[in-house]
Amino acid sequence: MNKEIIDLFSLDGMNAVVTGAAGVLGFSICAGLAGAGASVAIADIKNFKEAAEQLKKKGLDAEGFYIDVLKKDKIIECAKEIMEKYKKIDILVNCAGGNLKEATTSPELSFFDLPVEGLERVVALNLFGGAILPSQVFGREMVKNPDGGSIINISSMNAFRPLTRIPGYSAAKAAVSNFTQWLAVHFAMEYNKLLRVNAIAPGFFLTQQNRYLLIDENNDLTPRGKTIINHTPMGRFGEPDDLIGSCIWLASRASKFVTGVVIPVDGGFNAYSGV
Repeated sequence: MNKEIIDLFSLDGMNAVVTGAAGVLGFSICAGLAGAGASVAIADIKNFKEAAEQLKKKGLDAEGFYIDVLKKDKIIECAKEIMEKYKKIDILVNCAGGNLKEATTSPELSFFDLPVEGLERVVALNLFGGAILPSQVFGREMVKNPDGGSIINISSMNAFRPLTRIPGYSAAKAAVSNFTQWLAVHFAMEYNKLLRVNAIAPGFFLTQQNRYLLIDENNDLTPRGKTIINHTPMGRFGEPDDLIGSCIWLASRASKFVTGVVIPVDGGFNAYSGV
C-alpha cells in the first residue's frame, strides 16, 4: 500500500483530548485514535485513570484526566493540566452526553408531565457540556496551532429526524449539529482556517443510557428495538468500533478540506424511507 496514503490517516505526533472518554463509545474512540498514533488525554468525571491504564497495557499512549463538562472552571483546570503535559492540542472529540428517564415520555410519564429539571439536564449535558463549553476552553488553545486541528462533536440520528419519546435529547442533538456548522464557519473565518469542526451522528448503538428502550428484561428486542432494526438496512445495532474509522478520518489530514459536516454512522437508517 502507498505510504503517502497511509500517512494521510496517521495521527503520529498529534495530541487528542476526548471528553466522556471512559464511556463505551468514548473509550472505543480513544483506542482508535491512540492506535492511529495519537497521544490521548482521556477526560471524564470518573473511571478516567482506569480507562487510561487499559490502553497503556496495550502499548498505547494515554493519560487520564478529571473533567466535569458542565462546569467551565473544571474544564479550564483540566485544559491546564493537559497543556502542561502535552503543550498543544490537535484533536478534540466531544463525546460526553446521554439521556435520562425523567426526560423520556412513557405510559407512566406523559409529555405534559416531563419535569423541566430533567429536560434542562439533558440539554445541558448534550449541548453545553457535550459541545459548547469544551470547544470554548480547548478551542482557545487550538486556534493558536499553526497547523490547525480538528474538533469532532457527537451528534445523533435524532438531529436528522426526531425520534419518539425523547424530546430533550432530540432537541439537544439537533442543536449540536447546528452548533457544529456555526463553529466551523466561525473558527475558519475569525481565527484559523486550518482548524476544522465536524460531527459524527451515530445511529443506534446499545449503551447503558438507551438499553432500557431497546432491550427488555429478558434481553429480547422491545417493540422500539424491533422497529429500529427493521428500518436499518444493515440489520443490526452499531458496535463501538464502528465509530473509529470516521473519527480517524475527521481527525487526520485525510479530511483537511472537510469542515462543517455531520457524518451519519448508522447502517443506512437515515437513508431508508421504509419502502
